[in-house]
Amino acid sequence: MSAAVPMTESRPAAVRVLAVLLALTALATASVEWLNWYYAPDGGYPLFVRTGWALLRSLLFLVLIFHLWRGRHGAAPFGLILAVTTLFSLARLVVPKQGAPAVPGVIGFGVVAVLCLTVVLLLYRSVSVREYLARPKLRWWISRDGLTRKSMPARPQVPGWVLTTRVAVFSYSALMLVACVVAVGRLFDGDVTLLPVIVGWFVFALMVSYVALFLSIFLVKGKRWVRLQLVLLTLLVLVVHLPLCLALLGVDGLVRDGGPLLVAALLALWGLWRAGRNGHFTPPAPAAQSDPAPTTATR
Repeated sequence: MSAAVPMTESRPAAVRVLAVLLALTALATASVEWLNWYYAPDGGYPLFVRTGWALLRSLLFLVLIFHLWRGRHGAAPFGLILAVTTLFSLARLVVPKQGAPAVPGVIGFGVVAVLCLTVVLLLYRSVSVREYLARPKLRWWISRDGLTRKSMPARPQVPGWVLTTRVAVFSYSALMLVACVVAVGRLFDGDVTLLPVIVGWFVFALMVSYVALFLSIFLVKGKRWVRLQLVLLTLLVLVVHLPLCLALLGVDGLVRDGGPLLVAALLALWGLWRAGRNGHFTPPAPAAQSDPAPTTATR
């Protein structure tokens, strides 16, 4: 038996450029968030929570670099959701409650917007990036011939719109939890009667994460019934989250904390519709079976 030939893993120039752009996007996003905190005249507890969440979101660009470097197919939808929600998260920090936003914050937001748009275009329009994310993966194998690196058997890849819906649905819980933590500030102001509502909101957000995880398993497998369940889950999240944002955080909170979740919900529904249109939820046609050839009986 001949030994397996080691395979070298080369990354296209577009992938390396994209990794650098993701690192710059993370750095620029964190810098703009710090500038906004520095120039904000009335920060307070809500701005502290939203800025802290935005800084944590900036670290997700480093996670995206890891997925890109490993050539994972889910890097493209992950990058799309991350870019869109980052822009909304940054916009709600730059725009103050009163008055005009600071000029450095506006310039920084424009820089981040250009970087996010470039990242999304490279993920979805660059041929070399798409081929790199779709090619068979290399794994280390131990055999009697020694330690070798071979290509894994090709597996059917999950369509990109399905992954987009999956990532968008996973973001529901995190976006609701941020709004919950912001609403905790009402308790510091003496509105202790709101404690049961905030706790119920928090528990509901946790339950949504578990339901989304359960449904995503069948979403990837292409089950038809999961489409209706995801639509109902999305509508339930919007019906619960948006009125609570308006009641507990006001119109400002509805825009800042309800807007990003509304965008994620629209992306999830759009991805679900595109996946169904592309035949992901259509069961494969049964293979035609030919009649067996007649056999001649022998005595």
